[in-house]
Amino acid sequence: MNIRFLGAAREVTGSSYWLDTGDARLLVDCGMFQGGREARQRNFSALDFDARTLDAVVQTHAHIDHSGLLPRLVLRGFKGPIFCTEPTAALLKVMLLDSAFIQEKEAEWQNFKAPDRRGAGRGRKVAEAAPLYTVAQAQASLKQLRPLPYDQPFEPTPGVRCIFRDAGHILGSAIIECWVRNGGTERKIVFSGDLGQPGHPLVRDPTLIPEADYLLVESTYGNRLHRSWQDTVEEFVAALQDTLRQRQGNVIIPAFAVGRTQDILFLLAELTRQGRLKPLDIYVDSPMATAATEVLFRHLDVLDAEAHRVLDWEGRAEFFARVRFVQDVEESRALNRIKGGAIIISASGMCEAGRIKHHLRHNLPRPESTVIIVGFQAANTLGRRLVDKARLVRIFREDVPVRAHIYTIGGLSAHADQAGLLAWLKGFRRPPRQTFVVHGESATALEFGEKLRQDLGWNATVPEAGQSFELD
Repeated sequence: MNIRFLGAAREVTGSSYWLDTGDARLLVDCGMFQGGREARQRNFSALDFDARTLDAVVQTHAHIDHSGLLPRLVLRGFKGPIFCTEPTAALLKVMLLDSAFIQEKEAEWQNFKAPDRRGAGRGRKVAEAAPLYTVAQAQASLKQLRPLPYDQPFEPTPGVRCIFRDAGHILGSAIIECWVRNGGTERKIVFSGDLGQPGHPLVRDPTLIPEADYLLVESTYGNRLHRSWQDTVEEFVAALQDTLRQRQGNVIIPAFAVGRTQDILFLLAELTRQGRLKPLDIYVDSPMATAATEVLFRHLDVLDAEAHRVLDWEGRAEFFARVRFVQDVEESRALNRIKGGAIIISASGMCEAGRIKHHLRHNLPRPESTVIIVGFQAANTLGRRLVDKARLVRIFREDVPVRAHIYTIGGLSAHADQAGLLAWLKGFRRPPRQTFVVHGESATALEFGEKLRQDLGWNATVPEAGQSFELD
């Protein structure tokens, strides 16, 4: 049995793991690489195997860094099933079509920038830039989804048995327990996917797993601790009140359309329910976030007790009546004429694309406004430059001064911090034979791997991209 790390190895994007049991070939996640100019080319050269030989795909969750190459995989000849939880299937129908639309627009832009696309000094025409995949191709890939509930065993391929467990990261996120029969033996492999921070509202805490022979564990925040939830909420409230009451500016929140946007909405509702915030003017400026919120309201059964407390609150209707879900472009542009008193939640979460860039361009130069960073910012992204206190950033080919207040509130992250990860790992009754540390920037993953070796006495390995391992 062999496992190969196609992505999210000493980095946080491109999650994809190839498992060859000897009798079957399985892919766990099929994520897109994000951040930096080289990501586009990496996505075109990824999936360097014959997709026709693949038996099945099993998805941990819907985020594009875990799912964004699924249409590309199908385009390359994969015809098998794609297993995921029921909420994940609903979200993929939103996210993959949006991703495809972006791919088409990026190709159009590349061709617009170089209309003749001629080879340097050779006078011969270069082929037009093509999208990674089209909307039609994304729609075709959705036909291969096989949604399943949590905690129900299934066989993605003969000789392999799996179960989805709640990972507490976003709606529908899953830990995958996987039992592989090979000859007369059976080995259990656990894929953590992205693990949520225990105690957060909206989604449930990650499910504890008692045992595994082999484990892949994420390490996004494996070298740091989030603030406590209470301290996080206090900082969040202080940022809102300082901006809206004292400086009378706008609050701009770059947020992932799926997961973080809904977390923020429910937190604002809970704070209003408690009387800590006065009625707010909230704008959700992301069609995908709007669609994802609609998916959430169709899957209330998988939410935790705190979320249901908000849903049962008699003031809920009045609160959500003040939340405006912005759809068309003209309405989005009109938000930039608002000088104060607005909370604008917009995608993308790392500020790399989408409507958030327009809101940042208009609000970053204004000292009365605030930008609240509520999620992980990968290297080489605009969001990371803001976190790193850049005083000048480039947006739409313009130099934009950063005069707005920048808050980085890590405690709102949907990823477990080091303590949360260790608490989950201590749920295992005995150490796995081998633990692979994945989905973390290189220094972070290496540090977390050493933490597992020193503190837990585990056999921990930090694989590199493309590296393969034989599993006994």
